[in-house]
Amino acid sequence: MYDVLDSRSVLEVLRPVQDPELRKSLVEMNMIRNIKIDSGKVNFTLVLTTPACPLREFIVEDCQKAVKKLPGVTDVFIEVTAETPKQKSLSDRTGITGVKNIIAISSGKGGVGKSTVAVNIAVALAQTGAQVGLLDADIYGPNDPTMLGLSDSQITVRSTEKGDVLEPAFNHGVKLVSMGFLIDRDQPVVWRGPMLNGVIRQFLYQVEWGELDYLIVDMPPGTGDAQLTLTQAVPMAGAVIVTTPQNVALLDSRKGLRMFQQMNVQVLGIVENMSYFIPPDLPDKQYDIFGSGGGEKTALELGVPLIGCVPLEISTRIGGDNGIPIVVGEPDSKSAQALKAIALSIAGKVSVAALT
Repeated sequence: MYDVLDSRSVLEVLRPVQDPELRKSLVEMNMIRNIKIDSGKVNFTLVLTTPACPLREFIVEDCQKAVKKLPGVTDVFIEVTAETPKQKSLSDRTGITGVKNIIAISSGKGGVGKSTVAVNIAVALAQTGAQVGLLDADIYGPNDPTMLGLSDSQITVRSTEKGDVLEPAFNHGVKLVSMGFLIDRDQPVVWRGPMLNGVIRQFLYQVEWGELDYLIVDMPPGTGDAQLTLTQAVPMAGAVIVTTPQNVALLDSRKGLRMFQQMNVQVLGIVENMSYFIPPDLPDKQYDIFGSGGGEKTALELGVPLIGCVPLEISTRIGGDNGIPIVVGEPDSKSAQALKAIALSIAGKVSVAALT
């Protein structure tokens, strides 16, 4: 089929290989680069659309199988890198310089573990090599500094020609800005809507975020001022709705989901948190404390994906209290594995949305 082993024949044999999520040719998308051939050894770079690509191993395997069919090939070496695409901009919304994708983690009601999910997703994405920021938009109840091990930290305010700029705190590979850094631990935030709107915009536009693949926004529960400010201010890659299987949580999550859809923000899917309880002394047992199947049923009814289900484990709570997220403290636990898979799935969906 190919008489000469050269760059052209390598590209041609790779042309049928597709990105499984985008369903487009790797060659046509310029994801195959820097082909070098030396004594039957083929080297090239595979450029994925996200460092957190959930199908990375499958794509590499497909490429190796295709190239090895060429006559004269003795081995195939693939260097894998990533270039995260930037979400499409909207004419009526101002993007953040250097930030490629903004993802809201939201819930209809409080107490469903939304911040736990947001923090662990951010850290899991950072563990893949992505540049990640976390904006704690829960102004009245800012818990992310504690969960990221930054409760005793402060953020620096720097004066520039364009005004004051906040330098975010950093831990576990994630940049964080939160109201928790700007007030005393026991100080309540007693603000009306306009002040809330102002500080969220400050966190968006007056923070030195630098270059980010993903800015995760931990939203307050409900469908109020914070949600309106965010959805009207910046172009968003999508929103993730966190719920528990309990009926009262699901009822509120439906309202939150519909709010994002009304604001023309893509809902990436539903995460069912606290799906079942795993007792530490009986790891093979599980108990449906909050019911079962609610997230899947709601996702089917509303026509959005169920991204994943996270079990309830005591170690997740301990990690959050101690500032060591479960994906760091116990990466092999069932909760950590579920959260990592959710993070990869979100990254894949964001890339698809940006490139289609």
